[in-house]
Amino acid sequence: MNGGGTRPALRPAQLNALARDLLEGSFPSIWVEGEISGLARPGSGHLYFSLKDERAQVRCAMFKGKAQWLRFAPRDGMQVLARGTLTLYEPRGDCQLLLEHLEEAGEGALRRAFEALKAKLEGEGLFAEARKRPLPRFVRRLGILSSPSGAVIRDIRSVLARRWPLLEVELLPVPVQGAQAAPAIIETLRAAYAAGRHDVLLLARGGGSLEDLWCFNDEALVRTLAASPVPVVSAIGHEVDFTLADFVADLRAPTPSAAAELLVPDRGEMRSRLQHLQARLRRRLDQAMERARQRADHAGLRLQAGHPRRRLERGRERTAGLRQRLQATQTARLARRQAALDALARRLAAQAPALRLQRLRQRLALLGNRQHTALRRGLQARLGLLRELGRGLHAVSPLATLGRGYAILQREDGQAVRAASEVAPGEPLEARLAEGRLRLRVDGAAP
Repeated sequence: MNGGGTRPALRPAQLNALARDLLEGSFPSIWVEGEISGLARPGSGHLYFSLKDERAQVRCAMFKGKAQWLRFAPRDGMQVLARGTLTLYEPRGDCQLLLEHLEEAGEGALRRAFEALKAKLEGEGLFAEARKRPLPRFVRRLGILSSPSGAVIRDIRSVLARRWPLLEVELLPVPVQGAQAAPAIIETLRAAYAAGRHDVLLLARGGGSLEDLWCFNDEALVRTLAASPVPVVSAIGHEVDFTLADFVADLRAPTPSAAAELLVPDRGEMRSRLQHLQARLRRRLDQAMERARQRADHAGLRLQAGHPRRRLERGRERTAGLRQRLQATQTARLARRQAALDALARRLAAQAPALRLQRLRQRLALLGNRQHTALRRGLQARLGLLRELGRGLHAVSPLATLGRGYAILQREDGQAVRAASEVAPGEPLEARLAEGRLRLRVDGAAP
């Protein structure tokens, strides 16, 4: 109790939790340089130590997932540069730095220069995803900028030969470490741009320290890569290594071998896909052939129905039918008129005197003659029309052509022969003439 009244008290765990949230919310990821002290590496693989200078120290922890990628062995007394997040270990209330990255302090200046140049180029848009180009679906000619003597080029060639032997690979040898590496790579890149021979350029190197890979952080080299007229793939170092060339490249591969797998398809998969496409194409062709065969059969039937011989036969049949109908009509008409005349004569004979009967008979004979003449003229006119129809049919008949000295060659099945290539030596044929037929046998076909 006090004059201000009672206040609820915090428990230590609550206080530490609040302090941890305050620290983690107030401090972003920070870089700290100092000397390792009290290094402990338990069986879990984690690292625990302090970073100290002449005035203070801070506890640090690095878990196994990050520690396994270290490229050096930390030890007491070593000057290092660490990046991590400030937090509070609640069970003991200790303030500690939870590390994400650790490197020897000699790389500190390079790291700061790297971050400054990265921020500058990123601000200019050189690393923007919008400016990066997709790789060709099938790369025909690949230019590899790498050391000709390292294991990297052997690994790349091995993967490419196994996955896609059709690829044409051209090694563009360059140094990949040292002060002269960046100018040499720039010169080789510009020569490759001018040659215009490659679909893709691959920049590859094995792993190393930040200092070993520093040539790939050269500003002039990064700008030259950004100006490339063809897609550029970077495969520099291991998966945890990043250079400015990786950020500006159109595609970054975690390792050189992974880059080779990304650049070309697997020939086994392509073979399976081609076989599938071939089967689909064969089915489509079979279906198209069947439809074409059906159309050809239908066209053949229509051609047979419209053959001149069939048309001539139908014309003859129609003419014969018309002639029979005409004759039957005329005969019936004559019979009806003759019956009428006979009936009239019988009535007159029964009713009129002999003289009148004589005149009537004369008139009847005259009328009969006129009727006979009219019928004959009508028949002649109808017969003339039939002759005209017959001549028209004869003009389109193949038999008229035969009358001029030509012949029709036919096989045994009655099909007409139109070309020498349709018959074979020794095949029996029949020649239809204007008068009669000849049996023939083919001696040989002229070319």
